[in-house]
Amino acid sequence: MKDKNKNYILNESWINPINQKYIENIYKKYLKNNNSVDKFWKKKFKTLKKFFINKKKNNKKFINSLNNTNINGIKKNFKDSFLFLSSDKILKIYNFFKEQGHRYSNINPLYKNCFIKNINSLNHNFFNISKKDLNKKVILKKQISSIKKFSNVNIFINYLKKIYCNTIGFEFSHINFKKEKKWIQNYIENKWIKKDFNNKKKKDILKSLIYSETFEKYINSKYPGYKRFSLEGNDSLIPMLHEIISFSIKKNVSDFYIGMAHRGRLNVLINILGKPAKKLFQEFDGKNFSSLNNGDVKYHLGFYSQVSTKYGIGNLNLEYNPSHLEIINPVIMGLSRSYLDSLNVFNSTKVLPIMIHGDASFIGQGVIQETLNMSQTSGYNIGGSIHIIINNQIGFTTSKINDMRSSHYSTDIAKMIESPILHINSDDPEACIFAVKMAIKYRKKFKKDVFIDLIGYRRNGHNESDDPTVTQPLMYKIIKNHPTVKTIYLKKLIKKKIVTENKIKKIILNYKKMLDLGSTIFFNYGSLRFNSFLKNKNNNIHKKSVTKKYCYKEIKKLGIKINTLPSNFHIHPLVKKIYSDRMNMIVSEKNFDWGAAETLAYAYLLKNGISCRISGEDVIRGTFFHRHSIIYDQKNEKSYSPLKNIKHGKFFIWNSTLSEEAVLAFEYGYSLRNKNTLTIWEAQFGDFSNSAQIVIDQFISSGKEKWNQNSRIVLFLPHGHEGQGPEHSSARIERYLQLCSKKNMKLCIPTTASQIFHLLCKHALNKISSPLIIFTPKSFLRNPLSRSSFNEIYSGKFKKIIIDKNIFEKKNITKIIFCSGKIYYELLEHQKKINIKNLLLIRIEQLYPFPKNTVLKIILKNINIKNIFWCQEEPINQGPWNYIKNIFDKILFKKLSIKYVGRSKSSSSATGNIHIHRQDQLKIIKEVFQKIAKKEKI
Repeated sequence: MKDKNKNYILNESWINPINQKYIENIYKKYLKNNNSVDKFWKKKFKTLKKFFINKKKNNKKFINSLNNTNINGIKKNFKDSFLFLSSDKILKIYNFFKEQGHRYSNINPLYKNCFIKNINSLNHNFFNISKKDLNKKVILKKQISSIKKFSNVNIFINYLKKIYCNTIGFEFSHINFKKEKKWIQNYIENKWIKKDFNNKKKKDILKSLIYSETFEKYINSKYPGYKRFSLEGNDSLIPMLHEIISFSIKKNVSDFYIGMAHRGRLNVLINILGKPAKKLFQEFDGKNFSSLNNGDVKYHLGFYSQVSTKYGIGNLNLEYNPSHLEIINPVIMGLSRSYLDSLNVFNSTKVLPIMIHGDASFIGQGVIQETLNMSQTSGYNIGGSIHIIINNQIGFTTSKINDMRSSHYSTDIAKMIESPILHINSDDPEACIFAVKMAIKYRKKFKKDVFIDLIGYRRNGHNESDDPTVTQPLMYKIIKNHPTVKTIYLKKLIKKKIVTENKIKKIILNYKKMLDLGSTIFFNYGSLRFNSFLKNKNNNIHKKSVTKKYCYKEIKKLGIKINTLPSNFHIHPLVKKIYSDRMNMIVSEKNFDWGAAETLAYAYLLKNGISCRISGEDVIRGTFFHRHSIIYDQKNEKSYSPLKNIKHGKFFIWNSTLSEEAVLAFEYGYSLRNKNTLTIWEAQFGDFSNSAQIVIDQFISSGKEKWNQNSRIVLFLPHGHEGQGPEHSSARIERYLQLCSKKNMKLCIPTTASQIFHLLCKHALNKISSPLIIFTPKSFLRNPLSRSSFNEIYSGKFKKIIIDKNIFEKKNITKIIFCSGKIYYELLEHQKKINIKNLLLIRIEQLYPFPKNTVLKIILKNINIKNIFWCQEEPINQGPWNYIKNIFDKILFKKLSIKYVGRSKSSSSATGNIHIHRQDQLKIIKEVFQKIAKKEKI
């Protein structure tokens, strides 16, 4: 025991040659006056004396060493007799394997010779260990577990090779959090080598591999040459997913959201989610016309099912996604956060997002960086995701690393969030199972992402009609002669007499029979039981439409509550005035501005049990200083949100990362399931939505048509030409109008405070689900003409068209100008200035679906109309003009046609010169009335 204690003391980190001079100086002081040094050193020197004072042979030598202030001698006296390797060298070797071992690991199934060459190079020469030190004993002082002893250096190095250079390459040295690194290190060193699966588990793994390989061969024989994006070469994904589901349910996970691209998707649908084989075959045959929608290709489709174990039930959600490979990941995050926010208590361990990537797309597509960047932020945190990279070592036809990326691994981008990365040889399915269990435990403990780089190959071309030997002849020569993972693992189990070939043949025949019958694959993996399958996942429609009439007293009470601020808050003077003005709008019933009406809409919805989530760049304050949903104390920066005091609904507002694509995809995902939440994304300027065009084109506008997926997301897109430049003017109304069909979404451009109030309330309380695109104002947020009376708020409704009733009732109207947005106020001002009385200005507040019948009634009622104009501030090739012209050409009589007034064609959306803008704007306004006057003379 005493020798053990000595061993422990002399291996403490402070006894190190690096510290020798420093400690000698302290020890000199100690010898002169033991009270002149710190208590720590006093205790250490006293302990060292104590342990050597009774050892007769070493006492004098030890005291001399102390008196000579040779601290290295203290260590040497004890260690030389046992021939220990220096602790400094041990530490360097140990750290090398922890930090660089993954680069020498057996993780590439195609190039094992390279691994053997690399691993053999890690010998005593590599570490500069002399021959005389080869037989020295090694003591490895582990920071977490007990001290390990090795009889010589080679055994020590081989031990580290076995841990850190095996079929898993562990990358975690980039993590700066000591607790996480210690946990990872301890888990690897205590669990990895000792991993032991019982025979039942090994049979389950083999069965998963058999199902995966047999499915791919079956489809290939039944539909040769058809695109299926085979999983062959990375079949270990199937047992991995089985393990993730069964083990996670044991850890109290109830909901799984899975996002993946094409590769292996059909295999996952059949063997993981239990999609009936008959339904898949109908899709191959082109016979599945169960929906009136256009649909999508089979490898874009999702599926929803349920599994049960003795530990509980798990809901599996494989989400629909387009060919834009990685865009599904932020959608999955949004779905997960929506579920978490719906819980009474936020508990990230209840949901598990599983994101399955391709290696080329994971490192190649910028949305990954955006997604990872927001993964740990307050408004988007989901407690971490499990990422599996299906690494085929090739893109479509590109396999040279220098052409694919600028980093060593495709996973190097994951280091930005300091998460562990596990590189795994896909030919070792047991290593894959170890990795997913480690990942689930780490994610549960630290609430962070884990990345599993499943390194395999692609047995066929990019799709099954491609010939990959054209571009990668040498790689595919290796692949052709390389046995499948099922074959490798089967031989291993047969050799150990765990299974027999006859038993395997029966499993394969039974599986083929199930496919022949087109049945559901009920696969039992451990305690995992697939017991029910959900045909559709359309939870977006309310059971009842809320048609409650606005109550004067309730509206007034809510307005007072959300505009009453704490008396002990030191509020910024400008913000204080805004809230004071809003209170006057309520109490004194002054006209409401846009910000007051918008905030009141949220309050009303919250009171009626509808939660609200608003996100985007700087939405809390508002880019145009109009919202101020949270106020900040000017002395201590404490925050206060009045809307969070409204009961029944939850209010969330988040300043997003500087991202459009990933954030909008997140909000789209958030909106898919949560039927009782108004989900709003606001672009800082409407033009910025261009960066998220994939989300708008492939999900928001077409999700219903392709996949029967309903979203109730709202987009706020600030729009208006004010001389602020092409990136700060146009929300590209024309693009959204081109995407409209079959009432797939609503496009509105409200121009008054009451309009935004009623539009938001109507959308949130409406039982029909569709996206709502709102082109919101900038300059007229504070325009007095855009304000609304209190009466318009509580007793009004959303108007698709706004006309001046006093003018409309007159019979002498001969001219109509239709328009949308802020140009109305400029036209109105000029009309009053020149006093034209036979002119009717009409604002179109809902562009799509277009209110044709209402427009037609207006025209029919005014039989004296001779001239109809459309006025817009956007160039003629942009804005709503082409859409408007097409509609009016269909509904107008032969004698009438609509004429355009506005800017001429332009490749840019707007000027950045304020003087040019003002000249052009004035020219448009004058031109309208000049044309009117000219037509009148004719």
